[in-house]
Amino acid sequence: MRCLKHCLVLAGLLAALLPREALALDNSDCYTCHEDKALTKKGAGGKAISLCVDQAKYGASMHASNACTSCHADITEAPHPEPFTAKPVQCAACHAKAVSSYRASIHGVARQAGKLNAANCDDCHGRHDILSPGAPASPLRHENQAAVCGKCHQEIMNELRNSIHGKAMKHGAPDAPTCTDCHADHQIGGLKAVSPLKVAEDVCSRCHASARFNARYNLPMDRVTTFFASYHGMAAKFGSNRSANCASCHGYHNVLPSSDPRSSVNKANMVKTCRKCHPEANENFSFGKIHLDENSVADTGSRINWWIRRMYLLMIAGVIGGMVFHNLLVLRRKLIAIWRRKDRSVLRMTLAQRIQHILLLTSFITLAITGFALKYPDSWVRFLVGSNEDVRRLGHRAAAIVMLALAVYHTFYIIVTKEGRGLLKDFCPRWKDVLDVFGNLRYLLFPRQPKPAFARFGYAEKAEYWAVVWGTLIMGLTGIVIWFKMSITEWAPRWVIDVAITIHYYEAILAVLAIVVWHFYLVIFDPDVYPMNTAWLDGRVSEHWYREEHELDRKSLPGSVVSSPQEESDDTPSGSAGA
Repeated sequence: MRCLKHCLVLAGLLAALLPREALALDNSDCYTCHEDKALTKKGAGGKAISLCVDQAKYGASMHASNACTSCHADITEAPHPEPFTAKPVQCAACHAKAVSSYRASIHGVARQAGKLNAANCDDCHGRHDILSPGAPASPLRHENQAAVCGKCHQEIMNELRNSIHGKAMKHGAPDAPTCTDCHADHQIGGLKAVSPLKVAEDVCSRCHASARFNARYNLPMDRVTTFFASYHGMAAKFGSNRSANCASCHGYHNVLPSSDPRSSVNKANMVKTCRKCHPEANENFSFGKIHLDENSVADTGSRINWWIRRMYLLMIAGVIGGMVFHNLLVLRRKLIAIWRRKDRSVLRMTLAQRIQHILLLTSFITLAITGFALKYPDSWVRFLVGSNEDVRRLGHRAAAIVMLALAVYHTFYIIVTKEGRGLLKDFCPRWKDVLDVFGNLRYLLFPRQPKPAFARFGYAEKAEYWAVVWGTLIMGLTGIVIWFKMSITEWAPRWVIDVAITIHYYEAILAVLAIVVWHFYLVIFDPDVYPMNTAWLDGRVSEHWYREEHELDRKSLPGSVVSSPQEESDDTPSGSAGA
């Protein structure tokens, strides 16, 4: 007996000295009390809450390998000392990401505001019997979710069960939407206060814009596209928060087919539905087309609209085409008059240079149009190149080959031919070009300053030429990388392709804007050459214009005496020759 007492005292001393982790409770310690079905506690309002844990259900749950104290970390003794109240379980200890999303949800925000009746983790997932979402008895299984949400949202659940979505769910349709398909999972949110665009694009379109989904359930293929083509859809895209969205007409949880007399889009109910937004709506207004299909001929109104649309398209093509043709004739006549002037005696561009310019012009415009069409396939460019991606892609690559071949030929031309070497020499930047920039700015800003005198090419034309060289090199290299991306990624990382696409895109924008803003002004909109500098067609310009713009290029002016090298020195101050 004395030995037993000594053992008990020693055990007590060890228990007091050992760290708490060494005496962690085993699940069996908890089951001693918590398998009792009569074990309860009083909750809010005196309601009895069962504290019984079914050992078999817990053993089959997702947490079966966890100890009770993994979640109830504040419990260290069994039985518990009196009085005792367990702290709420902190799911974030293991599920931080899910809890963070939940706290931003409508349920989490409500609980943080003190509304403790809002749904919590265990209201949806369960407590000691948490199952995998794929398990047949899991409350998170696709077909069980509505019943889980219905514990708090009974009226909505009843509406959903009677809707076309609920009936599809009842019949086992795997794609039938349930609560979380529209309201999200942990970050559940309401949809009544969100923008019409979000409802149409992020909720309804997830299913109804899918060709596979529509084909499987024999639904119209164009419900989303025709909505966005309508007034409501366009208003939503432009940011209106008052325009109707899909649910405004079809309902939220009680979506029914239009053939159902209870449906909000049934013919008998359309006036009432429209009056939610348009109080003065009548039958004639309400029976108008909401999903705007311009090619529909299903009824009298659609057929009339179809014919009128085509009549106007023909009229537009005829009238505008006639105007274009008329103006081209006027332009042709004026250009002929310009060409016949006796003073067009200065050769500005040789035949070889004009051919290169025309090839550059056509390939550049083709690249710009097809490239824009590839980047923005639904833009207005589709009227120029069509909707076929293969045509756009092949057209873009064909134009690229022409431009790259031209670049190779031009390199050969400026190195091998005397004419090309002279062109390159005249395009080379000089110190005088720097002085001309400032001299021309003074002339443009201050009325009494003299106009600088330029040789064959001024600083503006030289800048254009070298910009074309730079742009062709950059666009050619990045285009080849994009074109042969599979081969490139055999020895380079994938991000090289992404960088090449970025450079290609923004360099193209820079080039197009430079041509429109800079080059088109110099050769079209400048009052001295308007309506066009025709040198690119026949190579010639007037002597008067050339003396004004390129006074120092005396070798190109008829009857002029070529100046001495000292007179054409790079150090000649801007404006001195004109003075």
